[in-house]
Amino acid sequence: MGLVLRHCGSVSEEMSNSSENEVESLPQSIEEKHQELGVSHVPIVSSFNERIRPLLDAVDKLRHLQVMKEGIQLPTIVVVGDQSSGKSSVLESLAGISLPRGQGICTRVPLIMRLQHHTAPEPELSLEFNGKTVPTSEAKIANAISLATDEIAGNAKGISNTPLTLVVKKNGVPDLTMVDLPGITRVPVHGQPENIYEQIADIIMEYIRPEESIILNVLSATVDFTTCESIRMSQKVDKNGERTLAVVTKADRAPEGLLEKVTADDVNIGLGYVCVRNRIGDESYKEARKEEADLFENHPLLSKIDKSMVGIPVLAQKLVQIQATIIARCLPEIVRKINEKLNASISELNRMPKTLSSVGEALTTFMSIVGSAKESLNKIIVRGEYDEYLEDKNMHCTARLVEMLNQYSGELHNCSENDLTGNFLMDEIQVLEEAKGIELPNFLPRTTFLSILQKKVEKVSHIPVSLC
Repeated sequence: MGLVLRHCGSVSEEMSNSSENEVESLPQSIEEKHQELGVSHVPIVSSFNERIRPLLDAVDKLRHLQVMKEGIQLPTIVVVGDQSSGKSSVLESLAGISLPRGQGICTRVPLIMRLQHHTAPEPELSLEFNGKTVPTSEAKIANAISLATDEIAGNAKGISNTPLTLVVKKNGVPDLTMVDLPGITRVPVHGQPENIYEQIADIIMEYIRPEESIILNVLSATVDFTTCESIRMSQKVDKNGERTLAVVTKADRAPEGLLEKVTADDVNIGLGYVCVRNRIGDESYKEARKEEADLFENHPLLSKIDKSMVGIPVLAQKLVQIQATIIARCLPEIVRKINEKLNASISELNRMPKTLSSVGEALTTFMSIVGSAKESLNKIIVRGEYDEYLEDKNMHCTARLVEMLNQYSGELHNCSENDLTGNFLMDEIQVLEEAKGIELPNFLPRTTFLSILQKKVEKVSHIPVSLC
């Protein structure tokens, strides 16, 4: 991490001296250079120049080092959308590869897509998951993603929050890193858990909540935007839409009123709209782009939409510009937070005991460690202070204890022994019959009370054990 940190620091310091306008103009300036040199093949969007590419590499390395688990958020483009909104088709168009398709949820884990333009004629594709890297090819990528997903999330139709990284190095793709999340669905299909919506919503909210996240909201032109679940979720964390960009798919299926939808902006999309036509059937990606250009150029309704709001190339350029700007803005703060974490770790390391040379020193050190542990336990369990573990909710003991006791109370009340509609009265009469003796009338014999109580306690005794 130290090498990455120094790399981030030097590159981000250089970037801090450039204005955001300069960053945003970089893709266009490279396009102009292509034209000046007479290059016939221009990628879907030109790649970052040598000053920007290292920034994206540095952020990808930090993500690979899992610094987000340390509470350090990284600038991320998060792709969300309702199921069947065309989300996978948009990503396929940007990456120029085929992703898994089928009924139900195809994306069952967060898919980190690292796209990188390079000049080699043959693309290089690989998957990174569970600590290993698996090379693959364009022809086999969909199957490879499905197999990797099954290994991470199981062979059923459930989902997992463990990410899968897809690295695509290919001529003509934009330099982007995006996180594709499971499509939002409310109705579980066969093999999915009943709370599938809640599971997906939790994953999405975890990724889009940080201020460093850019939300790429994929919407279908065939639906009312105000009813989209993905819009509702993004508005929870980005009410004014300042970090939300909308992609409108299936424009060719519902051209009527689309211009009004994207210009009225009833759902607060601060970064704007881009309308696209995705690949259909066996079209090549090159053919699809030609058909898309013709559609928005010649269609009587769609041709009225401003050209800065239509097409996959426009979407790619917008994403590149937004990504460059947010990285340049966030990286200095990320470097500061990493330095703070490193300094805290070094201080803690320095407090560790040196080499012990005697039993007395070892005993003294051991008692000091026990004392520190006792004080930490006293803070988190008795006083409810968890400043040492701000990000680790498992160490917020008083809150977790309340949850456990509430769960215990619920289980105790739901226990079958609390069902007073059963045969409790008959059992009590039977016990009274067996406990008859010469006693005062209308007084419950002590043996009867103990017998009934003992049966009750025995039948609920497993609940406190399971609580512990």
